[in-house]
Amino acid sequence: MGDEKRGRLRLEPSAKRVRVYLGGRPVADTVRALLVWESPYYPTYYLPLDDVQDGLLKPTGETRHSPSRGEGLVHSAGDREGAALIYADSPIEELRDRVRLEWDAMDAWFEEDEEVFVHARDPGTRVEVLPSSRHVRVEVDGVTVADSRSPRILHETGLPPRYYLPKTDVRLDLLTPTDTVTRCPYKGWAEYWSVAGHDDYAWSYRTPLPESQKVAGLISFYNEKVDIYLDGVLQERPKSPFS
Repeated sequence: MGDEKRGRLRLEPSAKRVRVYLGGRPVADTVRALLVWESPYYPTYYLPLDDVQDGLLKPTGETRHSPSRGEGLVHSAGDREGAALIYADSPIEELRDRVRLEWDAMDAWFEEDEEVFVHARDPGTRVEVLPSSRHVRVEVDGVTVADSRSPRILHETGLPPRYYLPKTDVRLDLLTPTDTVTRCPYKGWAEYWSVAGHDDYAWSYRTPLPESQKVAGLISFYNEKVDIYLDGVLQERPKSPFS
């Protein structure tokens, strides 16, 4: 159960300069952003009202209730209806002079001079990619779909290790591209394949973000959905948000 459901939130000031763009121009620019964990998986930025463009926010007359934050006053942001919330009378004092801009309603977000996608980055999340000589074999419905002795293992805080394998070690004849595309603030855009008839069991990053460059063009499979043998030992399928 997340902090929001328990009626309390984790708050942490950010040391980064945060800028938000809308309509081709910056509408917020701050070095005083506050990270708020409304869910246990990632934080949301709350920005000081003083660091938001004058006249950008207009109240709509609507409210949204939060058990922890109180009554949120819904605002439009420029021409984006319902794109902002202000908790002017929040029981959490740190939120009262701040605004929560809806991430997807804005055109672009920057931490320092790097554009960030999907959501604010969690300062406690670390991504590490290690080359390995361990033997990784992947089975789907009893059929070997990948067999490699040169994986790269991606360790990301809060998730099981992911085994990224060279395409030459994957049965590409059993993979069919799908239309699914996802974005990750730490890795970038992923494309997906169905595997032996199972939709979106495998994915790859053609042009990952800098911290994940070592997995560029490699293919990974959901540990939660396939059978992975590591050095001949069948791995237990992990429990995660992707199970």
